[in-house]
Amino acid sequence: MFHLTQLIQTLSDTAETREMLKANPDKVYFPNFGSGDNILKEGISIDRVMFTIPGTDIDIYWYGFLIALGILLAMIYGFRKMKSAGIDPDRATDAVIGGIIGAIVGARLYYIVFNTEGMKLSEFFNIRDGGLAIYGGIIGAILVGGIIAKLRKLKLIALLDVVAPCFLIGQCIGRWGNFFNQEAFGTNTDAPWGMMSWTTANFIANHDLIDMDQFSPIHPCFLYESLWCLLGFVLLHFYFNHRKFDGEIFLMYIGWYGLGRFFIEGLRTDSLYLGQIRVSQLVAGTCVIASIVLIIVFRSMVSRSGSYKFFYETELSKAQLAEYNSYADEQKEKKELKKKISEAKSKGESFAELEKEYEEKFGKNAVKVRREAIKKAEDKDKTEVSGEEYKSILSDEDDGGSDAVQEGSTDDGKAKNDGNNSENDGEEKDNG
Repeated sequence: MFHLTQLIQTLSDTAETREMLKANPDKVYFPNFGSGDNILKEGISIDRVMFTIPGTDIDIYWYGFLIALGILLAMIYGFRKMKSAGIDPDRATDAVIGGIIGAIVGARLYYIVFNTEGMKLSEFFNIRDGGLAIYGGIIGAILVGGIIAKLRKLKLIALLDVVAPCFLIGQCIGRWGNFFNQEAFGTNTDAPWGMMSWTTANFIANHDLIDMDQFSPIHPCFLYESLWCLLGFVLLHFYFNHRKFDGEIFLMYIGWYGLGRFFIEGLRTDSLYLGQIRVSQLVAGTCVIASIVLIIVFRSMVSRSGSYKFFYETELSKAQLAEYNSYADEQKEKKELKKKISEAKSKGESFAELEKEYEEKFGKNAVKVRREAIKKAEDKDKTEVSGEEYKSILSDEDDGGSDAVQEGSTDDGKAKNDGNNSENDGEEKDNG
């Protein structure tokens, strides 16, 4: 009799919950949050649409806005860190823009390829309905951005150290777009932060998730990943000045994100599959193992070599940053010379000497000289030092190129890295 009473009560509670969700399809509830009545228990209203552009039917969605905001904040942070890694921000701009485009294309292709609902390539541009995969975005960003970085004579592995924390910023903020879409959630939970809504209930019912109760709270997986990325960003930010080699920060990012994603993905109800295997879980686990192995191997190589040269210490980096730092002064001088030439012409005075000076400083030959200076610096890094050629680990040169060696221990290199960073600080201008 007791069990029958319990069953009747459960059915009654379920029916009541169903009617509550159906009557308030725009609300998200956290029924286990706190002991008394509060706003989260009573439900908070959300709308996928942030606003509609006045005079049009074009809606701006929270999902797209938050992804854009994440990219913007990541770029602001990244450009402030570039000089400390020896990266010329102007040259990096091309790689960053290309990387963003590659990320969008890669994220969409990855989602379409591994989607189990039979999406077609013709649906590629229908991004407004969702469907972006973070791992695809990372792959696309590195491929396209890496090619451009190579063409712009930037050291990709040094650039990736700057970009890695930026990925975490974008992911931390972008994940909240999943909240407004009510997606990227997990199995049932009794935790205080467990949530439920009419959207999640319908998803569970429509996808035949028989092991789940559609009218019970579920894991907010997007929240877990957002917090994990936030913590990872903080850790990598403070570790940056203590890295042992170019590329270590990026490997740590791969390992950190993969570790969190492996466990979070196991909770999710909307995973992409390869057969019976969750694709993101497989990739995440592989990334964790690979990053640990590579960090151990490269640290060992640095230790055995007795000396290691960061990209910011190379002649190429110094020449590129010198060109970048002098750009503002050159533009000012260029503008002043043009003004003097114009004034001389208007007064009928001789301006031949001024034009000659302009040509010497800013003409084709001047551009050629600057390019030759960069090439000379690059070649100098490839020459033998102390009678022995040293090949940098993680080299991304076509010919397996080598970096010049500086005397001193690994600890000395680290001290120089810390000093350089401190000095530069004072001069720096879905469904994934």
